[in-house]
Amino acid sequence: MAQSDMPSLIFTTLHKEIINLTIKPGQAVNEADICSRFGASRTPVRTAFQRLSDAGLLQIIPYKGAFATLLDFDYITQMIFLRQAVEAKVLTKIIEQADPFVAERIRYSIRCQSLLLSSKFTADEFYEVDSAMHSIWFEHTKREHVWQTIQQFEVHYTRFRMLDIVEVQNFREIVDEHVELLQCIEQHDIAGMERLLDTHLMGGIKRLGDRIHNEFAGYFLNPANQKRASGARRS
Repeated sequence: MAQSDMPSLIFTTLHKEIINLTIKPGQAVNEADICSRFGASRTPVRTAFQRLSDAGLLQIIPYKGAFATLLDFDYITQMIFLRQAVEAKVLTKIIEQADPFVAERIRYSIRCQSLLLSSKFTADEFYEVDSAMHSIWFEHTKREHVWQTIQQFEVHYTRFRMLDIVEVQNFREIVDEHVELLQCIEQHDIAGMERLLDTHLMGGIKRLGDRIHNEFAGYFLNPANQKRASGARRS
């Protein structure tokens, strides 16, 4: 491989590993280890580290090293709020259009999810099919750029979703909620869709529960503040 391609390879690999929690929030990412792993000099590694820092995935502390950034619970809840508002608007358009074609696309996606659950699969694979289904209604309403923008700004939320997927592994509940969302679409039930969507997008917080501020407290910024925020949301 050309040395000019090395920063992109390192960036892409570490980006995926931080997002899917192979590299845990707060975990050190040793420059020398990465050089050895990729057979690279320090220059491309440092270039990749800077790109990861710019993407919000790596914190570089002078004289201490580089660390996967911690999750920001407040940011995560704000992203959930954004998705609740935007996706409800997009799904309302889907319901108003009453296009059977999009319902069939969603049904097929759910079928793929169910088939995945009956086989050996990785958290990455489930995340991909889950996200693919949500992207359908953005594509169908010609809001693809909105979806892409949401994905770009989901540094914390995406990893939080992966924490839910990896640690809780309640895949069936997620798929069942997709089935119920499809039913709301087919029944033109906007109010029901909005209620279910709120529940669906908040599902990770519910499923992880107290583990957020106990077992996984070290993954988050200001865990004491997050405990109070999480408790307030459950009350």
